[in-house]
Formats: sequence, C-alpha cells, structure tokens
Amino acid sequence: MDSNFSVSCKVRVREENSAYSTNRNLNTLKKYLDLGLPSYLNRANMLKSTQTLLLIISLLAMAACDPKKSETIGQQPSTKEYSQLVTLFNDWREFHSPELVSGLADYSTVAMQKQQQELAQWQARLNAFDTTQWPIKHQVDWYLVWAEMNSLDFDHRVKQPWVRDPAFYVWFYPYPSDVPEREGANMYGAVDLPSYTSPLSEKDAASIASQLRKAPAVYEQAKINLTGNAKDLWVTGIRTIKEQSSDLNAFATAVEKTFPDLAAAARTAQQASDQFAEWLTTQAPSKTGISGVGKENYTWYLKNVHLLPLTYESEETLLERELYRSHSALRLMEHQNRNLPKLEKAATAEAYKKLLNQGVTDYLDFFEKQDIITMKPYMDPAMRAQIHEFVDTKELRGFFDEVDYRDPMPMRAHHNHWIDLARNREEPYESAIRNVPLLDNIFDSRAEGMATAMEELVMNMGMLEKRPRAKELVYIMLAQRAARGLGGLRQHGQEYTFDQATQYASKWVPWGLLPADGGTIQHEEQFYLQQPGYGSSYVMGKILIDQLIAEYARQREGKFILKEFMDDFNRKGIIPVSLIHWEMTGDKSMVNQAMGK
Repeated sequence: MDSNFSVSCKVRVREENSAYSTNRNLNTLKKYLDLGLPSYLNRANMLKSTQTLLLIISLLAMAACDPKKSETIGQQPSTKEYSQLVTLFNDWREFHSPELVSGLADYSTVAMQKQQQELAQWQARLNAFDTTQWPIKHQVDWYLVWAEMNSLDFDHRVKQPWVRDPAFYVWFYPYPSDVPEREGANMYGAVDLPSYTSPLSEKDAASIASQLRKAPAVYEQAKINLTGNAKDLWVTGIRTIKEQSSDLNAFATAVEKTFPDLAAAARTAQQASDQFAEWLTTQAPSKTGISGVGKENYTWYLKNVHLLPLTYESEETLLERELYRSHSALRLMEHQNRNLPKLEKAATAEAYKKLLNQGVTDYLDFFEKQDIITMKPYMDPAMRAQIHEFVDTKELRGFFDEVDYRDPMPMRAHHNHWIDLARNREEPYESAIRNVPLLDNIFDSRAEGMATAMEELVMNMGMLEKRPRAKELVYIMLAQRAARGLGGLRQHGQEYTFDQATQYASKWVPWGLLPADGGTIQHEEQFYLQQPGYGSSYVMGKILIDQLIAEYARQREGKFILKEFMDDFNRKGIIPVSLIHWEMTGDKSMVNQAMGK
C-alpha cells in the first residue's frame, strides 16, 4: 500500500464534502457508481437530508480507500494493451539476439553499431505504452522490459564485452549455474551442456558436435573484435580460455566410446581454444587500461538496469557495515561456544555423503514442521542433486566446500537457488515475461539476495539451535560475501586492481578459508569485474528483502504469517526485489528511488 494512501483518503473526503456544497453531490456519487457501488446511488436519490448524504459520500470515499479495493480502482487496462506488451517483449528478445552469419553470432563493429542505432526505436515503442491505469503486476512487467533495454544500451556504451573481455568468447560450459541464466556476459550460441538431457541422445550429441566445430570460426572473429585495452579483464580472460581447454579435453575423454564424432568435435574446439589462448598471451603485454566501469556508470547501472534504490557510495557503506557486523557476531558466537568441540571436517566419502544427505532431510523437515513454505515434491531431489563427490585431500578445498565439510546446514539454506530453479520448471508464472530468465542477470538481487538471506533467516528461526558451531559458519559466509562484494565494487570504482580485490577479500574472511590465490575468490572477482553489481547483489538483495519483510509485516499490524509471505514472494518470479516489494506491498518507493523520484 502506498505510504501516502491514508493522507490522500482524507483529502478525498474533504473534496467530496466541498463538491456537495456546490451542488455537485450527484456527480460525485456517480463517480462511485464506476467503483461498483450502484446500490448507494439508488439510495442517495431518495435522500433529503444534507447531513445523511454527506455521511454517505464520506463513507463511500473511505470505502474506495480500502487497501483491497485500491488494487482495482483506476487499474483496469484492456487485455489487448498488455498482450501488446508481451508481443513487444517477444519481438525484443529476437532483436536482442545478434544476427547470424554462417550460423555464428556476429559481434563485428558494423553489426554492433547497427544494433545500437536500432535500440532507440525499441525504447520508443516501449515508452509509447501508457501504463498508468494498469494493475501493478503488469506495470512491473513493463519495467522488466525497460530494464533489459537499458542493459543493452549500457553494453554498447560502457561494458562492450565483445571488445574488452576475452572470457566473453567461452564456447563450452560444462557445469550448471544456480541462477536462471548463466552469470555474466556470454557469447550467443555457446554450448551449455547442462541444458541437454543426460545421458545424451544421438540427436543432442550431433547438435553439440555441430556447435563445437564452430569454435575455430568463433576465435577468428574474436581476434578481430577484441580491440579493447582492459588489462585485468584480458589477463583473467586468458585463464578462463585455458580452463575451457581442460574442460573440453575431459568432455572428449568422457564421450569418446559412446559418441566418437562428438569427441572429435570437442578436440577440434580444444585445439582452437588453445590457439586462441596463445594469441591472447602474445597480446597481453600491450594491455594497460582500467577494467572497471567507474562510479558514475556503476550507479547508473544499479538504478536503470537492476532497478535498485542504491548508489556506488551507499553500497560501499552497507557492505562495510555488514562486514563489520559479521565479524563482531562471529567473535561473540565463538566466545559463546568456547567450551564446545571444534567443528571437524568429514574425513571419508561415506561420512561426507551421510552428512550432506542428512542435511537435506533435516533442512526440509524443518521447513515443513515450521510451516515456512508450501512444500512440493520437487524440492528434495533438487537439493540432493547438489551433493557432489567427496574430494580426498589434506589441502584447503574451495571456500564453500570448507563450509560444507564442517556442517551441511548453512549451505543447504543457500541452496534455495535450486528450489527456485525447480519451481521455475514445475510451476510456470502467470506472466509470460517472467517465465524466461531476465537478461544480464537483472534477477541477481532476488536470486542471490534470497539465497543469502535464507542463511540468517533460518538461523533466526531456530534451525541451528542444536548446532551452535554452525552459526559461526553463517557469519563467516556473510563476511566472505561482504568482503568479496567490496572487492568487486572497488574494482568498478577504479580504486582496486584485480589483485588488490582478491587480497582484500582474503584478508577479511575469517579462519583463513579464502586464500587470495585460491580458485573461489579468483573466479568470483573476475566475474564481478565482468558484471557490475553482481558482487554486491548477495548482501544488497538480502538487505532489501529484510526491508520488504518489515513493510509487509507492518501493514498487517501483528498478523504477519511467514508462509503466506514466502509463498507470495515466490509467486512473483525471480525479478528485482524492488519490483517484488512494489507488487507485494503497493509501495513503489524502492522503484521511485531507483528512478530518482
């Protein structure tokens, strides 16, 4: 409900009384006929008492201000108008995909200049819609399309990944993503192996082989397009292309007996990838420029693409606050637990598998017993699919493995991601626009924000009361996200180099679980440099969800029911939290702040 709603109601009643005094009372009542209240008009025609008529007018005005009625008053668009938006969206998505030349996406200078010039026409078509009388849910969909168009504008003006970032040209992705669309800017047409059914069919194997054989042409185009001077993107991109070579080799080995033609195609792609990496290495010494987009551009991107009521400066303040809070809370929790045995890591494959499977069982049982969300059959298999093989090593594993091997519950909370994705598959949204992943990770405040928020939410609901040491891990995970978020932020603020960002994050993660040269932070900080705003989205999204819970509960004056909130929240889709806040509360203030209103 709009924060100024009650005030506007009082003003409206005063206006209606004034209307009566100037002999416009019947016209006033006829307005309420349009609100679905004909019986009051019939009664008013028979009334002779001025005071009674005034009373009815006042009551009618207040009835119109009822929060439930406010959702419909003045918000009755024609179905045709909204369907035109859906049509525009579908056409827009087709336009957004680059043109194909010989079956390959064209990112040449000429092609990208043409796309940028034509973008203005699409924005004009979108802005021609008058959405002022639409229901909030349809206005929200309009903003989603608006954000995607702004994102393409930003890509052309600032990011230019096809010019500045070698990692943009990765052509083979063997691992699944835990968000609706793969993170970062990626070349159109790349092979996304998890999108195929396993085991592979003959048809799918042939399709993948056909795409992999395009790798040499991909990298010949990349050598022409990559004229940028972003040093850190270039250097980290070399590592990414080399990692792709290893992935292709492993894939070729895995499918060699079953699909020899596919294995041969993978090795062709591997050879092209290796040659591209060599070329990148020869060019690297000439790259001396800054990779971050700058503070002003970063703030514009937050507001106009990710629809966040934040700035570079406010994100820095909030991230620092959460970093220090996490450290303080951790030290107090460690003191409380000082007489308890330390958490030991699972030492065998059997112990690890048992630990994580029991973690899934305990987590979902807690949700059901505490009546947190409506439970669905797809939740259990979605979470168990993320139990990976045991890694037998005395060395430090990746950060999140170091958490999981000690206690499975904090990461089960973050695996809300996989429940989200299963829900997307099994329960389509009412909105056709929300049934496809938003471009350029515009969903990050919701996807990463809610996964991060769940870690503390379930702890605060009592899930870890019998696992006090696991609470320490929750605060360490928050510290890690705040620290790496600050590293990514300051790269874009052009205050940190890539190496300084990784060193800063490592410094501020307790227990030495995030070494600066480790794979986790090396890949995370690279990705945050590629995609402005993503590194901070975990913590920023969590903060905005806290704000949403607060406003939603305040409106219900002590009648807050968690399950109703969670189910309603999940039905809105994986879209920016600011838009969910508006749709669930009627309060558009977050969106207005992003718009500078």
